[in-house]
Amino acid sequence: MSASQLSDIYNFLQIADGTGTAGQPTTAQLAAVKAAGYDVVINLATGATPRDLPNEAEKVSEHGMEYVHIPVVWDNPTAADLAKFFDAMDENRNKQRFVHCIANMRVSAFMFLYRVLRQDVPLEEARATMNQLWEPNATWQKFIDAALAREGHK
Repeated sequence: MSASQLSDIYNFLQIADGTGTAGQPTTAQLAAVKAAGYDVVINLATGATPRDLPNEAEKVSEHGMEYVHIPVVWDNPTAADLAKFFDAMDENRNKQRFVHCIANMRVSAFMFLYRVLRQDVPLEEARATMNQLWEPNATWQKFIDAALAREGHK
């Protein structure tokens, strides 16, 4: 399987730092994720919706990748969720990371914050990447603003 199959994954977006983001991959698409060289799959979906991949941890493991699950409730993202995400990203900084949720909206917001607050990517550059996928709704914009304020970022 070729890396080009990554483009078949819903809302797939390659981030310049060696991190790929997407919506929920299928079982078959996990093989493409592995073939593309990813070492770690970080899942921000809750695991409780019909669109989630059943037994995802096991399926990721079968492909020889590590699996990190940080369930983020769509209507209630928390600072604790973000801290776990930052930790997972930092712990795997020397690995190829594939980060997904259901539609790559949770992930795009978390990646925006990670890039700005941990990688010193300029705010507008990171926002432009996030906005390729969506413009955060009121809940998510409030979450983003609060995270930036906590870190002293204007």
